[in-house]
Amino acid sequence: MTASIASKTAPTNISELAAEHHLAGKKLIIFDWDGTLMDSIGLIVESMHIAGEAHGFRTTDQAVKDIIGLSLMYGIEILYPQASDTQKLAIQQSYAEYYIPNSHRTPFFAPIENMLLTLKQQDKQLAVATGKKRRGLDRVLDGSDSHHYFAITRCADESGSKPDPQMLRDILDYTNQPISQAVFIGDSIYDIQMANRLGMTSIAVSYGTASSSELAAEQPTYQVDTPQELVALLCA
Repeated sequence: MTASIASKTAPTNISELAAEHHLAGKKLIIFDWDGTLMDSIGLIVESMHIAGEAHGFRTTDQAVKDIIGLSLMYGIEILYPQASDTQKLAIQQSYAEYYIPNSHRTPFFAPIENMLLTLKQQDKQLAVATGKKRRGLDRVLDGSDSHHYFAITRCADESGSKPDPQMLRDILDYTNQPISQAVFIGDSIYDIQMANRLGMTSIAVSYGTASSSELAAEQPTYQVDTPQELVALLCA
């Protein structure tokens, strides 16, 4: 059953919520990137509109949000099924050409960086499992000076697109941790589906791509509405 900080049937004390699934004892904390750690959803939507329209295709804000978390090319295939393979590659290139020089507009959600520091000080192993390509993740890790927080990061072009749980398996293997010692945090339905396929404890955050109701339908272990609630839950 999902435990929500806002729920009237679940414990309302954050410490009680964290104790319910032994969150304080989890040794491995795995994060999605876009919409979970980094405030990048607006730029992703803007970039996809510009890229699609440059090649004669239109979509909606919600349709773009619905594919965030998937690999970029898989998302383009869903958004523009009528496009030829050549056009899809061109859209991908146009997306990168707009997103990359504007990526400085995507900071960490406050107070995410302090949370990462606190978890490191508590001797937690931190990791990232993202739909980004390796080149794209490395660029934003460099830009945010945050490589040092993470023991391992895995990307869609290394382990397959979500909700395939291979990237979580890779992280578990690298850190030598069992599923019972791990928790995964994400903002999309694909994030929660991925964790559920492994039976991994999950925290859904509704300040990113998906609505509270969409996330709740995937039955995450926990659900929070703000970065502040996430910090309180993980650092309780």
